[in-house]
Amino acid sequence: MNALAGLIHRRVGLCLLAIGIMLLGGFAYFQLPVAPLPTVDFPTIQVTATLSGASADTMASSVATPLERAFSAVPQVTSMTSTSAAGKTQIVLQFDLNRDIDGAAQDVQTAINTASPNLPKTMTSTPTFRKVNPAEFTVLSLALTSPTKTLHQLDLYADNYLAQQLSQMPGVGLIDFNC
Repeated sequence: MNALAGLIHRRVGLCLLAIGIMLLGGFAYFQLPVAPLPTVDFPTIQVTATLSGASADTMASSVATPLERAFSAVPQVTSMTSTSAAGKTQIVLQFDLNRDIDGAAQDVQTAINTASPNLPKTMTSTPTFRKVNPAEFTVLSLALTSPTKTLHQLDLYADNYLAQQLSQMPGVGLIDFNC
């Protein structure tokens, strides 16, 4: 008599074996190290350019447009998002998943250097870039107002005191403020 015929004749043993396999499978399923949403680091770079006193329209036309033209030549860019406000432009470049972020940063720096002659001469500093994680988001926003202090004094207070204190807290990645 072979093993299969023996299991068929012993139904209680076969049922216990089946229940044991199902319990072991259920336990193993919940021990699998698979996350419901996998952690994927999208290679993303944020470029920031400032021009004091410029309106949002001026920033969009004279700063963001030349930079966007230069960034369109960077290989493997999958998404480019531009935001212009008074005195500030931010361009977020997202690259293909298999793109090395360090190589992308070098290409972005080259594109910034290429676009520099087309930017306004009144810009006090060249556009800067940094690698960002798109999964990060703003956790805390503060607004400062005062009936006695000027906007410049509030800006100095935020820069010299608040930003310094908040940046020393554990887990803080970036402090950014606008006046």
